[in-house]
Formats: sequence, C-alpha cells, structure tokens
Amino acid sequence: MPAKSKIPLAGVVWATLHRLPRTDWIRKESPSYDRAQRTLLHLASSGVLLVHRFTVSLVAWGVLSLIGIYWRPLHALSPATTLFAIAIGCVANWLRNRTLHCVITGPLFLIAALVFLLSDVTGAHLNGLFVWPFVAIGVGIAFLLEWRYTRLSAS
Repeated sequence: MPAKSKIPLAGVVWATLHRLPRTDWIRKESPSYDRAQRTLLHLASSGVLLVHRFTVSLVAWGVLSLIGIYWRPLHALSPATTLFAIAIGCVANWLRNRTLHCVITGPLFLIAALVFLLSDVTGAHLNGLFVWPFVAIGVGIAFLLEWRYTRLSAS
C-alpha cells in the first residue's frame, strides 16, 4: 500500500480512492455487526465520499471541456457538459456505495444533459426553465426516497 501524502488535499484524494472497510468478517448476530453497519452508514454520508464524487465529477467535467474545445456543444459552461459530469459522478458514487439516490439521479442528469445537447446540436431554442424544474424535483424525490428507505431499514 502506498504511503499517505502529507499534503492535505492529496491525503483526502488518497483516502477516497480506497474502499470502505468490509464487515463480512463479523457475524451478523453480534452487536459489533450493528455498530459496524452504523459506522459504514455514517461514512457513506461523510465528507470523504462527497470529495470522491466531486473529484470524479470535476475530472469528467475537465475531460468533457477539453472535448468542447474542438466540438462546441460541449464547451465548459454548457449545461450539457455540467450535467454529463454530474451523471458520471453519480455513476461513480453508485458503483462505490450503491446509494439509492444515484440510481435515480444518474439517469435523470443523463437525460437532462441529452436534452440540452440535442438543443445545442440542432440549433433548436430550448428554454432552460422547462428542464431545470424537472431536474430539481427528480433530485428531491430521489433524496426523499433514500431518506425514507434508510430510515425504515435502520429500525
């Protein structure tokens, strides 16, 4: 295992690249299993994993922006580029943590990005006020479902 860096940001990035601790070695009947599961739930909502999702999204946005230098519809400030990057961050978060909201918001962001991209490519005028409320409502529903599901499964 490589040594941790003494640079704070590099240390956070290093920590995000490693998986959460496994709990399958603890018997499910034991009280320590419940403590380990609560610890994993806390880690899943911690800032370290938010940094992971942000880092993946930022790298995706950078790559898409570089493509946007040569293909104008994906320029850096395009809503399509931003939404594609966020969707990639959701996929990375789902692959790592299996969070319910990412199953819903990932495809939602992808569809919204495709709508904006098609609008840019075809030259059709699309009012952003038509798309953004659906995105906001979908994200709200996704987080409410996850909150409700995790609250019921914790009890």
